[in-house]
Amino acid sequence: MSSLISKPFSAALAALTLAASPLAALASSDIFVCQDADGRKTYQNTGTGKGCTRLDVQPALTVPGPRQQTARVATDVRPISPANFPRVDTQTQKARDGDRRRILEDELGSEEAKLQALRTEYKNGAPERLASDRGNAGYQERAARMQADLQRTENNITSLKRELALLSRQ
Repeated sequence: MSSLISKPFSAALAALTLAASPLAALASSDIFVCQDADGRKTYQNTGTGKGCTRLDVQPALTVPGPRQQTARVATDVRPISPANFPRVDTQTQKARDGDRRRILEDELGSEEAKLQALRTEYKNGAPERLASDRGNAGYQERAARMQADLQRTENNITSLKRELALLSRQ
């Protein structure tokens, strides 16, 4: 009869031990700070060695975040700007858009002309040597500046084309 009682009891004891082992691991997770002879600090889970002291770390508390407000369905459409905000009539806005397009196109033309001049002067990475180039180092610096100017001008042209494309979508 005793063997019948001991089997369920030992199974229950084993289940209880397995269930409690994560809690025991959390309870025994100590943190030690150890300082060596040179003054360097290391953090360990064991306090072996000289200069180790146990840190008193409180358990981490968690606080739930605020609830997200559900998106409300807008039944009434309200204007974005206040009623007394100055409005521009359609003709004036079209004139302004036309001026903006013209300004962007003028800037694009001047940047493209600048790019062509820079490419001519740069000669695919082999610009002519000048008397003002202080040896090879001066020549290399000038070539690097020219390459940076080329890259900057190409980026400007890309940005202007993007602005013009956005303007044409409106």
